[in-house]
Parts: sequence; structure tokens; C-alpha cells
Amino acid sequence: MKHSQKRFPLLALMLSLILPGSILPGDANAAEQGVAINYIHGEGQANGIKLAYQLYLDTLTPISEDLELTLEASINFWEYGENNQHDVNHVLAMSPILRYPLMRGQWLDFYLEAGIGFALLDDSQFAGKDVGSHYQFEDRLGFAFKFGRERKQTVSITYLHYSNAGLSKPNPGLDFVNLAYSYRF
Repeated sequence: MKHSQKRFPLLALMLSLILPGSILPGDANAAEQGVAINYIHGEGQANGIKLAYQLYLDTLTPISEDLELTLEASINFWEYGENNQHDVNHVLAMSPILRYPLMRGQWLDFYLEAGIGFALLDDSQFAGKDVGSHYQFEDRLGFAFKFGRERKQTVSITYLHYSNAGLSKPNPGLDFVNLAYSYRF
């Protein structure tokens, strides 16, 4: 319980940076928002659900009209069951998502998606691995498809990698394939 109490202030700081009314370039309250639900499948029998709040920012417009920035705060529920072993883990994460259009069509836009953020794992032991720390980096690389008349819906498929970047030992990392649906409002 003591470890959870130490991590709570960091979690509160992470979430306060992304939620509306936070300290962000420009007027964060005028930014569009969205929600996402993700299905995650990892190594072995690791599976999970990720629920996310997204804030769409236009701060990169001066650099490129095409480059999009989304800030995402999420809570993940992971489960692992293999070889008579059962693990559950809860993860809080905050990550920027950069999207660049590869193709724009009449009904569908196709994007490259990437980002590196931070994650806080409830348990540093998961899926038979000691990941070395409760604090991890959340890396993503994949593709997104925006659709709908106003392109407010997105389906994406991404590779997610969680690692402590060698800041502590051991550092085996955790790999997932992520299928997400998001809706902007």
C-alpha cells in the first residue's frame, strides 16, 4: 500500500496536465476532445482493455498543416493467464500521439501514427516478467484510419512497447498489438 501512496501524486500530476483546464499551449478549453476504447493483445496470453480521454491540439499547425497532435490519458486493465499463472495489472498512461496523413480519400483518410509517453504500472511483475520499475515509457507506432463525414471517428492499429528504457534493471519490456476506436466531439 505504501508504494501506491507514493505513486498517487505522480498520477495526479500526469492527469492534471492533460485534462481540460490544464496548462497547455493555446486555449485547451477550446480544443476538441474525444474518447477511445482499445483492445490490447500481448505476448503469450496477455490481453487487455484501454480506456482513453483524448485532447486534440492544433499547436503544431505552424510547423505543418498536416501534422496532428493528440494528448491521451488512459487507464489500462491487463490480464495474463498461461501455464497455471494468472496476473492482473492496472496501468495509467499519458502519451502524445502524432499523426501524419499518408492518403486522403473521399470516404477515408489514412495516417501514420507514432508517440512516446509515460506509464505507471500497478505491479512491476506481469506476464511472468519483472519489468524492473513501476514507471515505464509507452511507445507506439502504427496506422490510423479516419472516417465519417467530418472525420470524427478513427480506427487505428498500433504496436505498443512498454519499457523502462534501461533506467532500472531488468528491462525486458512488454509488447502489445493495439486495436482502437476513437470518437472526437
